[in-house]
Amino acid sequence: MVERKTELRVVGLLSGTSVDGIDVAVASFRVEGDELTLTPLGHRELPYPDELRRDILAALPPADCSAEQLTKLDTRVGQAFAEAARTAIADLAGGEADLIACLGQTVFHWVEQDRVEGTLQIGQPAWIAERTGLPVVADLRVRDVTAGGHGAPLASTIDSMWLRSTAEREGRPVGVLNIGGIANLTVVHPDGSVLAYDTGPGNALLDIAATEVTGGAQRSDLDGALALRGTVRQDLLSRLLADPYYALRPPKSTGKEYFHAAYLRQATEGLPPIDGPDLLATLTELTAATVVAECERHGVSTVVTSGGGLRNPALAAALRRRVTVVPSDELGLPSDAKEAYLTALLGWLTWNGLPANVPSATGSAGPRILGTITPGAGPLIMPAPYQQPLTRLRVPTPETP
Repeated sequence: MVERKTELRVVGLLSGTSVDGIDVAVASFRVEGDELTLTPLGHRELPYPDELRRDILAALPPADCSAEQLTKLDTRVGQAFAEAARTAIADLAGGEADLIACLGQTVFHWVEQDRVEGTLQIGQPAWIAERTGLPVVADLRVRDVTAGGHGAPLASTIDSMWLRSTAEREGRPVGVLNIGGIANLTVVHPDGSVLAYDTGPGNALLDIAATEVTGGAQRSDLDGALALRGTVRQDLLSRLLADPYYALRPPKSTGKEYFHAAYLRQATEGLPPIDGPDLLATLTELTAATVVAECERHGVSTVVTSGGGLRNPALAAALRRRVTVVPSDELGLPSDAKEAYLTALLGWLTWNGLPANVPSATGSAGPRILGTITPGAGPLIMPAPYQQPLTRLRVPTPETP
């Protein structure tokens, strides 16, 4: 054990379910009493090389994937993460960081009925440790899964600590929404209790439809232009909303192994022809309607939002017609990088011997220290674990340094 540093700089890395590239952020952490302060130092979004992105998407369910493909992808993604970490340390951390945390690239989330049996994130952390010389906390989901949880949404960890004081002050539940390939909602109650789960598709079906409608010219509905030209097809929307996933009780989780291209083709079978803009308008409404239904279920009228879905004006407008949307940027966490800062937080908690899951959100049997640690260039010397849990997270804003 070594004396604990007053400040710890952590690099957070992940690639989301949209498989656009690597999100990386650097955070400085300090502790005062039972409160942890996270100071954002900067973030980047680094796109995958086109060939690597194509190969990852080609390996995702329902496609077949061989052991050879998976091994090569694990190496190539790990190398890409390593370069992203080196870039972040040089450009965002002034050349100095203490720890790297990596959520990797999810390629399969194994759900049977309402139980998660396993989850796989690739991006071999040894490549990151070798190229940066820093210890790496990775494989952050599986310990929660082994304890009966879903390993997701881990956003509940940062949300519950960050917005607990807000819920107490306002005396009502606070909702936190992230829209990536899958949308997830966290509800923080004034008494400190937390509920979080995946509400359903975020951008997943939208991206598939936009790619097909444009013949591959677009990976997404840029600026929501297609959806804004279309009209919601109620016949398709009703069929989509009848999916049994929406009726499952939380905790629950899903992924692109469920909401994929074949799923969308099956949903449209037997219906009158649907043109491109109408299809995108309907899928946009699906995401908004399923999110808002869950907000209403928990008495949430205001949601702190983050994720790529916010960059889609059609989706953002569909949400704002029903709930008050507050971008997380206004509260100090950049909406495009919130999950990368979450990853840094998970790594900090593990490094300091603290549980990093929220059992009421993931369904785990109890609090667990998450992840595995790959040593850096030197011996792995851990700080003494904190003896008391940290229950609150402070993120300074320009108004409250």
